[in-house]
Formats: sequence, structure tokens, C-alpha cells
Amino acid sequence: MNYRGVVLVVDDEPNILKTLKIGLESVGFKVVGFLNPLDGLESVEEGRYDIAFIDLMMQPIDGMQLLQEIRQKSPSTTSVIITAHGSIDSAVEAIKKGAFDFLQKPFDLKELHLFAEKVFEHHRMRSEIRSLRQQLASSYSDTNIITRDVRMRNQLDLSLQVADSMLSVIIEGESGTGKELFAQYIHSHSSRHEKPFIKVNCAALAENLLESELFGHVKGAFTGAIKDREGRFELADGGTIFLDEIADISASAQVKLLRFLQHREFERVGDNLTRKVDVRVIAATNKNLSELLKQGTFREDLFYRLNSIRLYLPPLRERPEDILLLIQHFIKKFSPNNEIEIHSEALKLLTSYTWPGNVRELENVMERAVLLAKQGEIGVSHFPPELQNPEGVKKGILSLEAVERQHIVRVLRIVKDLDEAARLLNINPTTLWRKRKKYGIKD
Repeated sequence: MNYRGVVLVVDDEPNILKTLKIGLESVGFKVVGFLNPLDGLESVEEGRYDIAFIDLMMQPIDGMQLLQEIRQKSPSTTSVIITAHGSIDSAVEAIKKGAFDFLQKPFDLKELHLFAEKVFEHHRMRSEIRSLRQQLASSYSDTNIITRDVRMRNQLDLSLQVADSMLSVIIEGESGTGKELFAQYIHSHSSRHEKPFIKVNCAALAENLLESELFGHVKGAFTGAIKDREGRFELADGGTIFLDEIADISASAQVKLLRFLQHREFERVGDNLTRKVDVRVIAATNKNLSELLKQGTFREDLFYRLNSIRLYLPPLRERPEDILLLIQHFIKKFSPNNEIEIHSEALKLLTSYTWPGNVRELENVMERAVLLAKQGEIGVSHFPPELQNPEGVKKGILSLEAVERQHIVRVLRIVKDLDEAARLLNINPTTLWRKRKKYGIKD
């Protein structure tokens, strides 16, 4: 029989142990139960149990001691505490010491099923994160391109194959997908890697300045040209020039670029001296060049000159397997000396978001979240509003959860303690504690 996971249950009350065993088995778990905590501890070994349900009040060792022993023997096991109504403070202390959550007695089967689903989802995500951390160590260690996506890896392989040639390359993809990183990857794996890698953002330069920026000018060529100036092509001699947003260059600049690709020669603006340089051209665009060709705004002959090698980088929303990998990469990048965890609710939000700004947007979000995660765990509250409620921000409407979080924060600001807050909110203190944990609301 295929089980969803293996669960350890340790509770010295036979009825509770039996109820937990029946309830968890009914939703597909294999359950190993013990009345004596020492017997339960003896059965623990690394990786044997996915989840452990531990009663708080037991003899001869209590749940807190058993929790700590399990964390040492099997750190990959997700532990939860079973507690009676009057032991909430102890349960909270157990969470601070490594338990994921607590289940309060008495409970019914429906509550147990929902609780077990939440715990298992958290455990599954933690397991995937551990696996991704291992993969990060072995994935393309010589590049900043972090991916498991088959299409991206194929593009990396193609980039490596053509790196040491003079073939022009055009890289297509939405903003933030990593076009510049691919250009750098090609340059660094070529025999030109010790020569300059010159970047030009064509969209950032005014039309009347672009030709001068690319090809240089001579003194007096135009107002303000007070001396001769080398262009980017001359600066890149022997190396690579990366022309980002190539679709935005003017018609006259397209003609000059086409001539360079055909004959490897050009003139500075205002000069009639023909110059030659040895430069490999890599271009990139976030626009659909096929459409621009139909519209007549981009020269067909230039397109075919650039199109010797064509790379396409899919957007992040089409490669969800990369999101978790990149999350771990950015946590490590922005917190190299501290172990930062991420709450399962926050992780779900990150993996369900469509990332219109692609990897660049994810990097910015993670940098902010790591900075704000003072307690060593990233929560939903550490994300910007557009990520917490993407649809609501567009329409000016908050989600029910966002409204609830705002209301709880408002109440906590005006009350003297948590008991008074629970009374005003008409919920019990345990529910308030859970909601504060869910929404990342600190004391």
C-alpha cells in the first residue's frame, strides 16, 4: 500500500492515541503509536517519520523533552504538540523550540483531518526546500543562472555550444527573465572572456545620441561635440557588445549596425574615416520581433543578420519549478551568514503569484523579505501589498484575509493585553494566537 507519509503519535491516553491513529489512517497516513514516550523515542531515527504528534504532558519524560530529542535525532521530521486547553503557554513555548504548531484537545475528526493536511503541506514544502538546497550546490556553479527548467537548460547548452564563435546572437524574453545574464554567460565561455563585455541599453538613449554612443563621434560633429570620442564598439574591440532592447533603435542606427555586421566596419558620426574592430554582437529584446518586421519598424535584413543564433527565455510563470529554487538562492544571497526560514503560507503565496516582473521582481521581493524577517522566518507580512493581494490591488479591493489582518493589528494597538484583544474580537485567545502567527503579527 502506498502511504502519503509515516506519522509518529506519542500520547499516554489510550483513547486519544486510538482516535489519532484511526483519524490519520483514514486520510492515507501510516501511523506508528506509543503510549510510553521512551518507547516512541527509541523508535526515532533519521528520516523514518515525516510527522510526529507529541502529547505535552507525559511521564517519565514530557513532550517538550521528547520534541528536543526528535529534533536532534531526526531534524527532517515535522513535529506538532498535542495540548489540553490550559496549556497554551507551554504549547507556544514548544513552537519557539521547534514545533510547527499545536493541536488542542478535545478535537473532532474533521478538525484533525484539516490540521493534518496543513501540517503535511508544510512538511512537503520543507522537504522540497531541503532538496532544492542540495541541488543549488550542484547546479551550474559557474553561472548566476539558476534553473531546473528543461527549456532554460537547453538554451544554456546552446549558448555554450556557440560561445566560441563569431555568430551574432539574439535573445528574446520578457523583462527580468535574465537576458543579460545569458549574454554574460556566452561571453565568459568564449575565447574573448578576458576582453571587454560592453553593455548598451538602447531604450535608455535618445535617438540623436544612440549612433554617437555606439559608433563614436569627431569634434564638431554636432553641438556639444567638443572632442573626438570613441563609441562602445571601439571600447569593445576584441570582446563582446551586448545591445539590450535592440528593437528600440532608430532606422539610421539600424543601417549602421547592419553595415557593421556585414563588413565589420563603421564610421564615427561626422567622420568619413572607415574603422574596423573585432567585436561579437549579442542583442536582446522584450518585444516580438516578428510583429515589428510585419509593421516595417525593424529591418528584415538586420533581423536575419542578428538571428544567426536565436535564444528564447520563457517567463517565470511558465517555469514554476524554478520559483522555489530561486527563493532559496536569494535567501542564501541576501542572508549568507544567517539561516532564514520561510513560513508555508508565505511560500504558497510566492509559488502562486504570476511574477509579471519575472526573476528581477522575485529578487527584489526576497531582498525586502529577508531584510524584514528579524525573527529568522519570512512571513506574508514581509511582502509588498501587490504580492499579498495581487487582484485586490488592481481593483482597489482588499481580500478578506487582508481586511482581517488589518483589523487585528488595529485592535492590538488600542488594548492593554492579548486577553482584552480576544474579547473585543469575540474569539478565544488560542484563535487569536493562531491568526497572529498566520499573518506574521508580532508582539
